[in-house]
Amino acid sequence: MLVDEKKLSTEERATLALRSLYEKYGYLPYKMTKFEEYDLYVKNRDFLVSDNLITFTDTNGRLMALKPDVTLSIIKNLGSTGSVKKLYYNENVYRTSGWASGTEGTFREIMQVGLECIGDIDTYSVSEVLMLAAMSLKCISGESILDISHLGVLEDVFSCMGISAEAEKKIFEHADEKSASSIREICLSDGCTGEDADALASVMAEYGRPGEVMDKIGKLFGGIAGRDNFRELEAAVACLGSAGVTDMIRMDPGLVEDIRYYNGVVMKGYIKGVPQAVLSGGQYDKLLRRMGKDQKAIGFAVYMDTLERLRDASGKYDVDLLISYSDRADPETVMKEAAAAVAKGWTVRVAKGIPEGVRYRTMKEI
Repeated sequence: MLVDEKKLSTEERATLALRSLYEKYGYLPYKMTKFEEYDLYVKNRDFLVSDNLITFTDTNGRLMALKPDVTLSIIKNLGSTGSVKKLYYNENVYRTSGWASGTEGTFREIMQVGLECIGDIDTYSVSEVLMLAAMSLKCISGESILDISHLGVLEDVFSCMGISAEAEKKIFEHADEKSASSIREICLSDGCTGEDADALASVMAEYGRPGEVMDKIGKLFGGIAGRDNFRELEAAVACLGSAGVTDMIRMDPGLVEDIRYYNGVVMKGYIKGVPQAVLSGGQYDKLLRRMGKDQKAIGFAVYMDTLERLRDASGKYDVDLLISYSDRADPETVMKEAAAAVAKGWTVRVAKGIPEGVRYRTMKEI
């Protein structure tokens, strides 16, 4: 049976496009149960987008939770392997909504689509996931941006400056603010020179094309360009250029995820019309080690609930034609008019009078 794409919602069209994209690059579908033991999420609460959980007690007396996240379930149930596993998923998660009108603080069933690359990943694996993240945004909207950063590069900068672990933690806490004065003050309090403090504050405030930002980092902190993390990021950016997605990539050194879980590349994706990230992810080797897995991993998720606002913005009409009939109208005539419109490929709403709230391209009165 052929599917009329005009009948699909924004989320449904995006889901089909993303699944097709991931399968083209050899990612296999992964299916899981709707719930896991509550302890899995409690121990990794900081990794979750929402820390509110729906819990229940099963017949064996175990406290269970409807899954608020897919990545943790994949890691828990995936056996150890030296090879690279490439998986994608299309799953419902259960979490509170942060922006939908009238639903703040209420639980919702939300579709989440994403992928995971787990095992002996290398620079190509990292580059491929970044490319697929960028292409995922393109599948949804032609106007999109993928912000990236590399926690390993930042940690190398801190190492060059001799910054203490406590100061490093404080800097990460202020990274999103891009407050040069706060970062400079932290550096000076930790014994850094004024020159180094100014250099770091300048870098953390940067945002732009990867090559330009990386050039600045390399010039301000000698020796960084020769380190493995910097070379990996350079190679990944070069690969993105070969894939033709460089124009939509921006480097944001202030993009910092929880350093207890993440290392290496981190990313967030945005599309025009949605005032929050629709995609988020990164490399999370630390999370695997915390869960007893001696492997590496990188992945991302697309949060389909955020696309509701995109749908609302793009849905100009509910139907092509509104047929409004009166008490005197002949039912057979109304039926013929509706059938003729449908035969032309139009969408039609037939109503007595003009229904409230219906958006129509044109109207015919009978």
